[in-house]
Amino acid sequence: MIETLTVITISVLLLIFFRPGKTPPLESRLTIERPGRYQIILAPKLNLAQPFIEAIVERVGVLEDPTLSSEMHCFSVRDKHVTAHDKDVYLLAVTCRSGILYFQGTPPADEGGNDLETIRKFANDVLESVPASGTQSQKIDDRIVAAISEVAQKRGIDISNLSS
Repeated sequence: MIETLTVITISVLLLIFFRPGKTPPLESRLTIERPGRYQIILAPKLNLAQPFIEAIVERVGVLEDPTLSSEMHCFSVRDKHVTAHDKDVYLLAVTCRSGILYFQGTPPADEGGNDLETIRKFANDVLESVPASGTQSQKIDDRIVAAISEVAQKRGIDISNLSS
């Protein structure tokens, strides 16, 4: 009995002290799909942005009308938990097509480059196979931008809208 208790105690202590820390950044592109709800595609080393994006999805909620679409919204995101390619900023594009949210994240442009062009090109390459169809809705646009702002503020993340 005492031996079993000792083994359990030592095992628990070892797990507490030697458990893995944060997930290291991935070296390959991360794709997460929830059919009928959303798709996230993040460039290498941006996997730690996933919780922020999924919180946005939860805040936006279920889109009632599957025929609605939105314009592409592009942001520069400064998140102390996410660094990629030796930069503390990453670019995020968000759009809704046929009632499904699409998120794309990539590192910023190289020195002297245009961040808006960089994220739009990355997002358009990713969304090439997803036709922009349906009725564009200002209500969906407003809902997406409000959700991103609220989640960022709640998490202490600094965002700048590149689209406007």
